[in-house]
Amino acid sequence: MTDNTPVSPVSHFVTVSKLPGKGLMVKAEADAQQRANLARAHGLHRVEHFAYDLHLSPWKGRGVRIRGDVGAVVVQPCTVTLEPVRTEIDEAIETVFVPDDSRLARPQIVEGELIVSPDGDDVPETFSHGRIDIGALAEEFFELAIPLYPRAEGAQLPDDLDNAATDNADPQNPFAVLSALKPH
Repeated sequence: MTDNTPVSPVSHFVTVSKLPGKGLMVKAEADAQQRANLARAHGLHRVEHFAYDLHLSPWKGRGVRIRGDVGAVVVQPCTVTLEPVRTEIDEAIETVFVPDDSRLARPQIVEGELIVSPDGDDVPETFSHGRIDIGALAEEFFELAIPLYPRAEGAQLPDDLDNAATDNADPQNPFAVLSALKPH
C-alpha cells in the first residue's frame, strides 16, 4: 500500500503526515456501486453492507497505529447446496504503518540471518507520500473474514459420501466423484 493509486473498490486515502496528537477517527460506508465491485472482486453473490470505523494515531515518531473494525454482510453460495448463505462480518483491525524510508520497516537481521519471532510484533506495513489507503486496509481484513466454506443451516454432506464416491468412481472420468454431491 505504498502507492497512491486506488487499488480497492473502497479506496480512501488519508493524509497521515501530520496527525493530531489525539489521533483521527475515520468512518466510512460503501455505496451500492462499491458494494457491487467488492462482491465481484471477492466472488460473492452480493455485499449488502460494508463499513469501517478506524482510529489513526501517531506511533513512534512518524508511524501510525490503526485500530478499529470493519463490518459487512455478504451473501455467497453454500458449499453443499449452492443456496445463498448470508454472513455477518465483524472483524477487528489493529496494525501499524511506518514511512517506507523508516528503519522500523525493515526486518531485524543479525549476522546475515533474519530474526523472526512467532510471538513478536509483525514488521510494520509501509506508506509513502504521507498517505495511507485505509479503505484498502479495511478490505484486506474483510477478505480474511469471508468464510471459505459457507454452509446453509442444516446443509450436510451425505454420510456415505466417501463410499458413494469410491463406488461410483470411473477411472476414465475424474469428475465422476462429483456426481455423489448432487443435492437430494
